[in-house]
Amino acid sequence: MTSLDVRLYRAQDYPRMPWRNGGGTTQEVACNAGGSSAAFTWRLSIADVAQAGGFSAFSGLQRVITVLEGAGIALTVDGREKAPLLARQAYAFSGDARVDCRLLDGPIRDFNLIYSPRHYHARLQWIGGARDWTFHSAASIVLLFNAGDALTARRDGLLLPSPARYDCLHLDSAEGLAEYRLESATVLDACLIELQPRQG
Repeated sequence: MTSLDVRLYRAQDYPRMPWRNGGGTTQEVACNAGGSSAAFTWRLSIADVAQAGGFSAFSGLQRVITVLEGAGIALTVDGREKAPLLARQAYAFSGDARVDCRLLDGPIRDFNLIYSPRHYHARLQWIGGARDWTFHSAASIVLLFNAGDALTARRDGLLLPSPARYDCLHLDSAEGLAEYRLESATVLDACLIELQPRQG
């Protein structure tokens, strides 16, 4: 890997695969190098949920889910009902938990980060409500998932490939702290994921 490795994943190329519990399908956005749907240390995915039911188990992993489209869902985690999860609200839970979901008002589409907390520190945040945004990150893996109109992204002034709706920009870097700037002709609607490998 060079000091900066940049990849753009296009939504039309995402492979579709069955859920582990057979209850639906998922589109894989990205995962760690050498990973697969059966074994990975981090993965981003989009799932279409058309009916109430249980979630697949991901033993030893951590999950973060956000509603992309639709009214939202109500989750019951290990027998405890949680507050309704609406669009752009991220909810984190253990992949070992027993999770059931109920649709609030029809089908939804959701966005998922699943990662190994033994291997990574992870941070996920949604960016919206503005036409431009600047942030600094020292994470070795930065993922930018675009849920809105096309946006322009720069790293330390360097123009990066432009992700369209549901595309994902993936940056691997060994250069330390960098400044990122995002701009949209309308308003930003994107998810920023930062992954930092744990030492030892």
